Amino acid sequence: MKRTLKKRRAVLVLLAAVLLLGIAVRRNPAPSAVPASASITDWGLSFQTEGAPPVANATSEALAPYHALYMGDPAEKTVYITFDAGFENGNTPAILDALKKHGVKATFFLVGNFLQTEPELVKRMAAEGHTIGNHTYSHPDMSKILGEAEFREELQKNEDLFREITGAEMAKLYRPPQGKFCEENLRMASEMGYTTVFWSLAYVDWYVDDQPTAQQAFAKLLPRVHPGAVLLLHSTSSTNASILDELLTKYEEAGYTFGDLSAYCSDKFGTPAPSGAPLPFR
Repeated sequence: MKRTLKKRRAVLVLLAAVLLLGIAVRRNPAPSAVPASASITDWGLSFQTEGAPPVANATSEALAPYHALYMGDPAEKTVYITFDAGFENGNTPAILDALKKHGVKATFFLVGNFLQTEPELVKRMAAEGHTIGNHTYSHPDMSKILGEAEFREELQKNEDLFREITGAEMAKLYRPPQGKFCEENLRMASEMGYTTVFWSLAYVDWYVDDQPTAQQAFAKLLPRVHPGAVLLLHSTSSTNASILDELLTKYEEAGYTFGDLSAYCSDKFGTPAPSGAPLPFR
């Protein structure tokens, strides 16, 4: 009898403990899993075969649902010339001269500082047929910006500045500063009507006080060029200003033509992309 009572008491104590634990869990629920969209990804490329497109850390197929890309048609010997411009240090006029000489329509991804301090150069870019893309207002690490209001503000400030300068609307092309992004960034950009543009060809040209020689630049930019290449250059590079004419000539001699990135993106995607499935990042 005593043993039976003890067993009953033990069961009651156990039930009471389970009940209290359940209350505690409801009051202090376990944190939800971190969404995949919060994962930070730095854009990266691996060049494996000379003259062939590199392997990126997200495939074209994975990026497409978000209206994002890093290269054009790999079956076409076309190069898309793009420049990232954070500030002006005297090299842009020579770059524009070389582009004009070759009849190339480039895409300039501008930050707020450039728009605010160089309105005449912005007007010249637009007047000569170049596309002005959005490189954010303050050049932050966008992968850390998951709030829609803050994300929109970074892009809309530039849209407003460009409209004030030119009276026109900024192209719906967006390049994340330093290639830092996450899935949520891609989704928000596509819902704003933007195509996110990465790149498939670049070299280390952004250290203003440690510029590569022309030979070093050509050693990277010539063997790695490939059909559909989206070339990223920085307009602050004195090397780029001095070699661009010759670089474009060498690409032409190799049978390449130069494409209009804005037109390509418009043909490829048309309207803003819907929210996509999680990206199978590598």
